[in-house]
Amino acid sequence: MSNKVVLYIAMSLDGYIARKDGSVDWLFDVEGDGGDSGYAAFYQTIGTVVMGRTTYEDVLKLSEDFPYADRPTYVLSRSEQPPALHVQFTTEPVESLIPRLQQASDADLWIVGGGQLVQAVMDKRLLHEMEVAIIPKILGEGIPLFPEGIVPSNLKMMGTQTLGQIVSIRYQVQI
Repeated sequence: MSNKVVLYIAMSLDGYIARKDGSVDWLFDVEGDGGDSGYAAFYQTIGTVVMGRTTYEDVLKLSEDFPYADRPTYVLSRSEQPPALHVQFTTEPVESLIPRLQQASDADLWIVGGGQLVQAVMDKRLLHEMEVAIIPKILGEGIPLFPEGIVPSNLKMMGTQTLGQIVSIRYQVQI
């Protein structure tokens, strides 16, 4: 399989991806590169989107238009959910879902978040790459990118990029 499972996410300098209530309002006043800070180029490499249910609900609050409507999107949930426009809810474990989606996709799979999904994917050694945009803010508390108990992992830095006040670091996960 040539397509990868990638995490592309922003976090505060102290390691949080959202406030305790799931809010990401702290992301919107950061000086980036004056454009989309590389998002469009990244998104072109994506064939399938995978996220947790809480992240899905938070994404719905950010915009009236679902931002991933043009890609197959899977939302992991612990319980059955009613059908929804633009997404497929699933209770399938990541260890069978991710390889199945990789086989069905002609491009990379994006693990959007949140922390519990990242932990599950890393615990099963399914993540190939991560690109983390470090936002120059300290939140003090919130939802961590790497929850306590996450499997220890070795990473190999593949590159860095400065995007205004944001530093983006791309890693290969050493599986």
